[in-house]
Order: sequence, then C-alpha cells, then structure tokens
Amino acid sequence: MLRRLTIRDFVIVDRLELDFAAGFGALTGETGAGKSILLDALGLALGGRAEAGVVRAGQERADIIAEFDLPQQGGLAAWLADEALEAEEGAVILRRVVDAGGRSRAWINGTAVTLAQLRAAGEWLADIHGQHAHHALLRAEAQRELLDACAGARAIATEVARCHREWQALANLRREAEADSANSARERELLAWQSKELEELAFDGSEWDELNAEHSRLAHAAGLMEGADETLAALGEGDYAVCAILRHLDGRVAELADIDPGLADVRELLSAAAIQADEALHALRRYRERLDLDPQRLAEVERRISTVMDTARKYRVVPEALPELMSQWRERLATLEARSDPARLEQAEAEAYGRFGAAAASLSALRRPAAEALSREITEAMQTLAMAGGRFDVALEPSQPSAHGAEIVEFRVAANPGQALRSLAKVASGGELSRIGLAIQVMTSRDSATPTLIFDEVDVGIGGRVAEIVGKLLARLGRERQVLCVTHLPQVAACADWQWRIAKVERGGQTLSEVTPLSSEERIEEIARMLGGVNITATTRDHAAEMLGQR
Repeated sequence: MLRRLTIRDFVIVDRLELDFAAGFGALTGETGAGKSILLDALGLALGGRAEAGVVRAGQERADIIAEFDLPQQGGLAAWLADEALEAEEGAVILRRVVDAGGRSRAWINGTAVTLAQLRAAGEWLADIHGQHAHHALLRAEAQRELLDACAGARAIATEVARCHREWQALANLRREAEADSANSARERELLAWQSKELEELAFDGSEWDELNAEHSRLAHAAGLMEGADETLAALGEGDYAVCAILRHLDGRVAELADIDPGLADVRELLSAAAIQADEALHALRRYRERLDLDPQRLAEVERRISTVMDTARKYRVVPEALPELMSQWRERLATLEARSDPARLEQAEAEAYGRFGAAAASLSALRRPAAEALSREITEAMQTLAMAGGRFDVALEPSQPSAHGAEIVEFRVAANPGQALRSLAKVASGGELSRIGLAIQVMTSRDSATPTLIFDEVDVGIGGRVAEIVGKLLARLGRERQVLCVTHLPQVAACADWQWRIAKVERGGQTLSEVTPLSSEERIEEIARMLGGVNITATTRDHAAEMLGQR
C-alpha cells in the first residue's frame, strides 16, 4: 500500500507530507481546492507525463516522493532485483523531479532510473482510475484490453500479435515472389556476380588504414632512413653523443649529491633522462634495422590501393564501406533465393499460420470464461445501480484472423428490462455509462494484484441511493486493498474508513492547497457541508452523523 507521499512545489502545493492508512480513504473538499492535484502528483511519481506547468509559480522544480510497501505478490521484488534496485526494509521509494523547463528525472530506491523503469515499477504498485475513464470503454481497443486483463491473457495476446505479424510477413513474401519472379531472377544473377567480385577482392575494412600507413612509410623510406641515421649518430656515436654525455653528467652529479643532499632531485632527473635516452637509442636501432628501401613492395601496395579505389568508385561508396555493401548484397540475395522456392515459401507460411492459429485458440480459451464471468458480475452490479432488469454482455464475435485473435470483443448492454442487447457505444446514456463504467472499474480492480487503487471523481453523474451503493462497493473493495477516492458525494465519503479535507488557504500572499486529516467530529462537519452547502443546520449535522453511523 501507499505509506507516504511527499510533495514540494507542485501546482498550488508548497510542502506536504502525507501518511496514508489502509482501507478506504476519501478525499473531499470544495471544487478547485486541489483534490485531484494530489493524485496528479502521485501519478507523476508513478511515471506519468511531466510538463513545465506543474512547477509552482516562482519555483525552480517540483519534487514528489512516494513510498510504498513492497507487495508480497506479483513480480515487483524479482524485477527490482534484476534491475539492481532492491528495496530496503520492505519499502519501495519512487521519486520524480520536474524542473521549470519541463525536464524530469526519476529514482527508484535512491538509484537514478529511466522513465520506462519508473512506469514499470508503478504498474505493480498503484492503479489510477480517472473521472473520465468510463468514456474509454466506448473504444473497441479498450474493451478488448480490459477483457484480456481480466482473463490474465495479456502475455498470450502479445504472442498472438507477434505470430500474426510473422504470418503476414511470410504471406506478403510469397505474393511478391509470385508476382515478380522474372525480375527476381535477374536481380539474383546480378547480386551473385557483384558478391563474387567483392569476395575475390577480399577487402577488410580495417585493411584500408593499414594499407595507407604502409604506403606512406614505403613512399618516404629514404627520408625516414636519413632521419633515423642522423638521430642515431646524435644519440650514441662520437665523443659528443647525447647518451654518453647524460651518463657522464649523471655520475658527476651523483658525486656532488653525496656531498650536498640538496642535489638529490637534480641527480634523479638526470638519471631518468639518461635511462630514457638509452631506451630511445635502442628502440631507434631496432626500427632502423627493419627499415629499408623496397620498391617492389611499394608497387604492390599501390596496386592494391588502386584496385580497392576502383571498386569503391564503381559502386559509389567509400572504400571502408565495401564490406558492409557485400553484407547487404548477401542478405538481399538470401531473401531472393528464398523467394525463388515457392514450395518452401508456402510451407513456411503454412507453419506460421499454424503457430498463429494455436496462439489465437489459446487466447480464445482464456477469453470465453472471463467474458462470461464479467458479464454476470456487471449485470449483478447494474441491479443495484438504478438499472434493475438491465443486462451486460461481453460478446465474442468470430472474425477474420487478425493481430487481436480470432474474435471481436464488444461490450453490449440493455439498460432496461425487455430491451435487446446493443453496443455500449450506441445505447448507453451519459449517466448509465458512468454507472456501468464504475461497476466495471470496481469489478476488474478487485481481480487485479495492484495493492493500491485510486478513483478520481469516478462517481460523477450519480447520486442518492446509487451513490450510497457505490460507496459500499468501494468500502468492500477497501477491505482487500488500499482504496483512495476523490469524491463530491457525501454518500460515498461516509462509507470511507478515513477522510481528508483538501482546502485552499491564503499564506504569504499565495493561494496554496492544504490537507487536513479529519477526526470523527470533523467528519460530521465535512459530510454536513457536502450535504447542506453554505448554511449547515443541526438537522444537516444529525443527518451526517446518521450517515456515518450506518457504515
């Protein structure tokens, strides 16, 4: 569960440190007080999109830290270990900093991470349902993904999509081969001839630098020999050879240093110079012994360079690119040769289709019972959400094979008794969609392994008895998970295990958001405010106390 949320300079929040409890918690307050801002900050810590506008006016950066208990279930602990982000003392700490320019940085357990890593960790820790989430249910893609999540079929759905891409690629390859067999034969012949030419050239990209270095050395051999001989004479020959002089001076200063230790540093420098001069002399002698005029080898190198240059010009590339060009030709030739065998292409296509069919059948086998269970549960929930006699159905219609499997997923609803089931996108009114969407979110969240569930004003468009039922649904969910809900409805807030009031305050000439945990008596006042508005009467307070006592 979420233990603590620390927010610094985020929108209208200056500094907040919030400690969260288990169960169902309600966040209430006037419109615009900053209730959703808290959830936006948490969403940022979970890897949400960052914008420069989230930084409080006049500040350099916004800083959000969210501390969670490490879930015992799921794969987060193993994932953290694999990423070298192990949790300490059973806690997972996510941090996000956004500067005034919109750039952001992220950390997990004190280690800098990418946004993708932060988002991956966040998916194990919390699930946020926005106030307009039910509108997403009108999209076929969202309906299919929700069913696959309920069925535990996300992995096999990904495999189905991969198998479909593989099958289609091979089918396209076969069709192209059939339509262009003559051109393919000509291209194969040309590529084979060109590849053979480069193979015979046997040119390695690293050879080019070596050839040019050797050519430079051979072309300037006379000058190199003359310079080496001159340097050898200066270093090691005659009475005034540098090495001999340095050795003599080293010995002389050594004698002086025995008298005056203050010359020890000078003696050390001279000794090092003498040693280095001797090493240079020996190295130069070895170099000079290998150096010789070799007109024949020079001619060979020049011919090789000329051949490589001619070939590179022929194919309009730099010499270093010839090996890569040959690799591309071989790859293309292999593709064309594969196309030239229709029987093999058909077999490969059939095998790929078989793999796709098997994966799609496995996906269908997971979807069917999940669709039946979800249909039954949402239908039952509709009976208590002012849609008595209504029905909900997750239809699986057979379709042509696609990247999404062998069927189309469609949510259908009959909001009233006697009505035929029709597409959710076509028949649900705004209020009905809101209630059905909330039921779906609550039901599907119950099956999720995510320990913290967050609902941001998902109760918009409902009220009265339905609102009370929604509150009880969330309270029941709160017995299994940590549930946080931003709400304007007193019926929902009264069902919470604990409640915070969010309000705007003026401080230092600035408008800021303030969070106050409410006691039992303060909850009565807040529920009364939500019921009665500006003028709160004794009757309103009694009603609020009664609502809280009914939990």
